Amino acid sequence: MNQKKSPMLFRLIKWTVRTCYHKVSLQGSEHLPDTPCVVVANHCQLHGPITSELYFPAPRVTWCAGQMMELKEVPGYAFQDFWSQKPKRSHWYYKLCSYAMAPLASYLFTHADTIAVRHDARILSTFKKTVAALQEGNNVIIFPEHDVKCNHIIYEFQDRFVNVAKHYYRKSGKALPFVPMYIAPKLKTAVIGEPIYFDPERPMDEERERICNELKNSITALGEALPLHTVVPYRNIPKKLYPKNRPNQEVSL
Repeated sequence: MNQKKSPMLFRLIKWTVRTCYHKVSLQGSEHLPDTPCVVVANHCQLHGPITSELYFPAPRVTWCAGQMMELKEVPGYAFQDFWSQKPKRSHWYYKLCSYAMAPLASYLFTHADTIAVRHDARILSTFKKTVAALQEGNNVIIFPEHDVKCNHIIYEFQDRFVNVAKHYYRKSGKALPFVPMYIAPKLKTAVIGEPIYFDPERPMDEERERICNELKNSITALGEALPLHTVVPYRNIPKKLYPKNRPNQEVSL
């Protein structure tokens, strides 16, 4: 997947976001393998995609929910994913927001370096495009959290993304590395951890569980090792409920 030439409007929007958004300091880039890898990170609402688009230090494409790339599907998906846990009295406002954002969202996610993800039979197309991107030298960034809480740092993962490693091994004969990354918007920091390699000799169900558990543990450890700060969670819950990276300690960030 050769990275495409972006339209002028997209480049202008990206420049504007870069100008307005805080600069992110990236630590641990020495852990990125010399070969293409899958980087798995906490979503932290919009901060994850923005950080990966603006500050990831190597060629990359990003998995994106297919619904966010289709104009008619953005409102329903955006409300459910971003704002459904807001107080019910404000739902009318956020539903309006979801319709208002639809044209811009579908434009941005279509023109960014993304691969559409659908959790149905179309996932095979996602895997095929992902393997092609890896073989062309790109890293692939995935935010696999979904609405089941794991701990104070991350939510549970949708685990089928690990299947990419099986398809990649069949094509290349190489074991795919999965690299954990923790993004801390409150610290303006992202931290990359050590890679976890797919083992093609083990049963796929066991590998999915092992790799997901190791990634979650690593991301949690990366977050806990940073200075005390407020974690931006996957869900857009009230800010007063945002957790700390080390529970039961006072935090000012």
